[in-house]
Amino acid sequence: MTRRHFQCARAALAALVAGAALLCTAPAVAESLFQENSFRPLTADNKAFRVGDSLTVQVFENSSASTSANTGTRRANDISGSVTQTGNRVVGQLGIGVTGEFDGGGRTQRANKLLATLTVTVKEVLANNELRVAGEQLLTVNDELQKVNLEGRVRPQDISDGNVVLSTRLADARITYVGEGDVADRARRSAWRRIFDWLGL
Repeated sequence: MTRRHFQCARAALAALVAGAALLCTAPAVAESLFQENSFRPLTADNKAFRVGDSLTVQVFENSSASTSANTGTRRANDISGSVTQTGNRVVGQLGIGVTGEFDGGGRTQRANKLLATLTVTVKEVLANNELRVAGEQLLTVNDELQKVNLEGRVRPQDISDGNVVLSTRLADARITYVGEGDVADRARRSAWRRIFDWLGL
């Protein structure tokens, strides 16, 4: 073995020892074979469970309220007096009658019904594993824009196997249905009518 070969072998041995020492001093790092946040077993249902997942909400809201009140008061006062003298013919007569009557009544009745189906997106997974969802649906019919906004919290156990949940199962639900167009404008009260109503006229 020549001197040059000996130097090369010595350098290789030194590099090998340095590499082994470096490996011994470096901390051991272990990584999971799958992403725990996104792992889904093959037999699991296809439900929304993380941020960005889609969820179908069936909006079924039906509410009604009725209130009535009737008030009636009656008041009647009557005072009468009479003075009669036969000698010098003194005749006196006094009569006072007061009658008061009041009738008041009011009735309020309101009914709302909304049926819609829209798909929303999971915006946040809360600490208690509830999903905060929000979404919007736009529909234009005969140049009339219909807009449905929905947001709320849903429990994973309330989601069906088909990735559908009823709006009645949403917590802190906010559902807004707004129409824009000629028909909606005609249905609104005019500005002067709102001013008169504010003034009580």
